[in-house]
Amino acid sequence: MTVQQQGSVSTFRRLMRYSKPYRGGFILAIFGMIGYAAIDVYFINEFETFIDRGITEKDQNYFFWAPIVVVLLFAIRGVFNFISSYCLSWAGTHIVKDLRQQLFRQMMRLPVSFHDKHSTGELISKITYDAEQIKQASSKALVVLIHEGAFVLGLLIVMFSKSWQLSAIFLLIAPLIAVIVSLVSKRFRLISNRMQGAMGDVTSSSEQMLNGHKVILSFGGQAIEDQRFSDINNRNRHLDVKLESTRAISVSLIQTIASCALAFVIYLASFPEMLETLTPGKFTAILTSMMLLLKPLKQLTTVNSDFQKGMAAAAAVFKVLDEQPEQDTGSTELNRVQGNIEVKGLNFRYPGHDKQVLQDINFSVKAGQTVALVGRSGSGKTTISSLLPRFYEVEDGEIFIDGHNIRDCTLASLRKQIAVVSQQVVLFNDTIANNIAYGFEGELSRAQLELVAEKAHVLEFASQLPLGLDTEIGENGVTLSGGQRQRIAIARALLRQSPLLVLDEATSALDTESERKIQGALDELLKNRTNIVIAHRLSTIENADLILVMDQGRIVERGTHQSLLAQNGYYASLYKMQFGDPA
Repeated sequence: MTVQQQGSVSTFRRLMRYSKPYRGGFILAIFGMIGYAAIDVYFINEFETFIDRGITEKDQNYFFWAPIVVVLLFAIRGVFNFISSYCLSWAGTHIVKDLRQQLFRQMMRLPVSFHDKHSTGELISKITYDAEQIKQASSKALVVLIHEGAFVLGLLIVMFSKSWQLSAIFLLIAPLIAVIVSLVSKRFRLISNRMQGAMGDVTSSSEQMLNGHKVILSFGGQAIEDQRFSDINNRNRHLDVKLESTRAISVSLIQTIASCALAFVIYLASFPEMLETLTPGKFTAILTSMMLLLKPLKQLTTVNSDFQKGMAAAAAVFKVLDEQPEQDTGSTELNRVQGNIEVKGLNFRYPGHDKQVLQDINFSVKAGQTVALVGRSGSGKTTISSLLPRFYEVEDGEIFIDGHNIRDCTLASLRKQIAVVSQQVVLFNDTIANNIAYGFEGELSRAQLELVAEKAHVLEFASQLPLGLDTEIGENGVTLSGGQRQRIAIARALLRQSPLLVLDEATSALDTESERKIQGALDELLKNRTNIVIAHRLSTIENADLILVMDQGRIVERGTHQSLLAQNGYYASLYKMQFGDPA
């Protein structure tokens, strides 16, 4: 057995473990499928009796009971079909639901570094497309495998019971069919694995187009995106054609081999010694069984492609499930901290990258102070704010909060101490009120909510909406302006009342008047709290207790606004670019 085949078997066994809670449904489904196939086989077996006794001997008693038996058997056949279809759907959808839920939960637990390496569309494709392919393996493939397999077995039993001499030819062609199925399975696995990536590209390209629709329209990028999606779409089509052509060739080969066997049986039946042992009914039953074998053999071959697609999808899903979740190695539970921050000898590079993003960063902030990080884009300011709540792990250097090394703190208790408002506002498809209260623990009165909304100047625009704070804002606040979304994010941070606040370009989307109002509210409400402010607009951090000027991952200057201007260095040059000479 090859490594690839071993992997497929291992994937199948792992997938079957998900079926254990629902094995009762599978057992009933298998019972229904076998019963359904058994009745079909019984009808074929009765051809001999019908022709020899009914047609040849003209038995009137037989013809009296035959129609009644036919109706009863078809009614029972319908019951078996309902049992198999319902129970298999029930069990199969439960398995897919469990996998999707586990996958969704796992993606939330994975570190930020994992999401940096995978596109949103690719991950969405695993929850949607890949999970649906697994359903094919756990339901449709099983239906064909059990029902058609039982039907083939039943037809062979009928054939051998009528004449083993004529039926023995199928023992010779069985190994040849097995070889073809094995070769085709490898081909199916290879193409199916490629299709997983192709569908991820389709989803990713679509998601990118939808998210960047305004940019595409603004810059006339329709032709570029159309061509890009056309290439991806055509690659997916090409793989689909390969899969279908492989399926068609395999079906044709197997049916050709089976037809050769059928022709040989008809030839053997023409010999006088064989004709003497065959009645018309017996020969008809054998011939009908052989002809009916062609369809289930085709089904059993084609189901292999669905099964292999399901196994490829399951392998892709299990790969994500096997990723190492975000490690919570800390044991110290932080209660409400005072807010003292100390950074010592911090060096950092992003996982999988060689470039040093931060080099020898050292600074300390006392509780209640505001430290501002300024510098050109790419200087490492946002990276520092991402290391504080341990979105990335510090490998070289140390960060302390109230004397506690953040590596030793539990993630949940650490992140409760920090409220983050980033330049990329994330809102949920919910009401304004629920977005402000997102993640808030404990009871929240309407008066508290409205007070925070007023402080962040959310009520200014919310009061003009039909339902006020209870207005639905659409996906990521699509119905609001950039400044309005930013105010909701700031209100969420204000409500959290954490002792540490990280503002990463938090006022970047606001107009000057709104920015002054927000800044005033922050100055008033966040007294005795430690604030880390990342800003390009230097007017927002003139009153900071400490300003760290960064360039290419290093702190090149530090001091207050006035002292840095007096140095006439890097900070002063930045200030002059924005406001002219302060003198």
